[in-house]
Amino acid sequence: MFKNKRVLSVFLLAMMNVSVMASLRNLPLVAEYGLGAVFYFTIVALMFLVPCALIAAELATGWPQAGGVYIWIREALGERWGFFSIWVQWAHSLAWYPVILSFVASTLAYMINPTLAENKYYVLGVVLVSFWGMTLLNYLGIKTSSWFSTLGVLVGTLLPGILIISMGILWIFSGNPSQISFDWASFMPAPDNMNKLVFLAGMFLAFAGLEVTASLAGQVKDPQKNYPKAILIAALITFLIFMLGSLSIAVVTPSSEMSLVSGLIDAFGRFLVQYHLESLLPILSVLLAIGAIAEVNAWIIGPVEGLYATTSNGNLPPIFQKTNKKEVPTNLLLFQAIIVTCAAFVFLKMPTVSASYWILTALSAQSYLIMYILMFVSALKLRYTRPHVHRPYRIPGGKGGMWTLTILGVLSSLFAICISFVPPGRLLTGKIFFYEMFLIGGLIVMCGIPLVIYQFKKPSWATHGSKYSVKKIIV
Repeated sequence: MFKNKRVLSVFLLAMMNVSVMASLRNLPLVAEYGLGAVFYFTIVALMFLVPCALIAAELATGWPQAGGVYIWIREALGERWGFFSIWVQWAHSLAWYPVILSFVASTLAYMINPTLAENKYYVLGVVLVSFWGMTLLNYLGIKTSSWFSTLGVLVGTLLPGILIISMGILWIFSGNPSQISFDWASFMPAPDNMNKLVFLAGMFLAFAGLEVTASLAGQVKDPQKNYPKAILIAALITFLIFMLGSLSIAVVTPSSEMSLVSGLIDAFGRFLVQYHLESLLPILSVLLAIGAIAEVNAWIIGPVEGLYATTSNGNLPPIFQKTNKKEVPTNLLLFQAIIVTCAAFVFLKMPTVSASYWILTALSAQSYLIMYILMFVSALKLRYTRPHVHRPYRIPGGKGGMWTLTILGVLSSLFAICISFVPPGRLLTGKIFFYEMFLIGGLIVMCGIPLVIYQFKKPSWATHGSKYSVKKIIV
């Protein structure tokens, strides 16, 4: 009988998870809180990251076949909700792509004219050209762009992350003035209104993604011990990068001048001017842009492949089952690009680029957290309906431990979804009607489409086949 080779070490799997989660473009969101970011990061980590990491570890080792959340939720709640979950996991990225590509636009602006970072038409142009270019690149197959994604994350994410943390530490110990206070009151801020808490939703999105590599659980050496260890190591590394990186931005950038889009490159500019290293700024701009594009490129085909794989059960109409000679689901990629294009035009509707950046971040976080709620509930249900399924890793504390983590995960996710509807107090978000209707309408469309498709699916859809069986789904 064929057996999967246990070839992944703890370090390799941990680094793969870091590459999925650690996006430097999230740092300005958290830097808004100054030293309070440490407090809020800790709360979000305990309430969301820890439950997510441990529950994903149990589910992945109990159902190690590829497919991740699609398999887990399908086993617990049925095929309809399994399809819904993989659709929502894919759909959240549709709002996320314009966000991270706007970060690319603002970063590259420093090589041309920094004022372009707040020019809506420039940002929209970069977003559309970049995304359609990467869509066409992925028509050539995954192997064509895999090396670029791997190297891009290393030189464009980890290297700049270490650099900005180092410069922040040097800034403090060199006696330079800090834009934030290091005292107890600053560590535990008491917000006087909900507008100051809204950026917490961005923290949840920053920590999302641990479940993406769950399909690799069956290839981990000694999964009972090593898979959860790799997950927790990745979570700790990501936690430290986000916390220390956001503090580095906060110490050098006044809160009133913080840009959600260009905040990272602004902070680099301030550091480099102080250290008389301005000539390095164009190089850093290129590296950050490469890292962000590599991150998008790594995600652009994966969720599409995961969604396409559900065609083996007839969950998508035949029009979305077309592939090219490289076995790439071209129509799904084209459909994705069209939706991203429509979402990107929000840059022309919002008063500022930062406001557009935030509203798309909020929509992405809301849709992704709906999937997490289903994942938490499924883990709990499977403890009762499939108690005899062998789980090399089990959450400590038996059913009580599972209940505790499920409740924490569901309540924290619901809180983040609800708080996202509150417009940030510091940003000019324009008319409240458009803000709310964009989020409500976006959620209805994202969540309604898979339910409508499933309701009207036909048995003949499955006859078109899929290049993947359920056991070979790529997430």
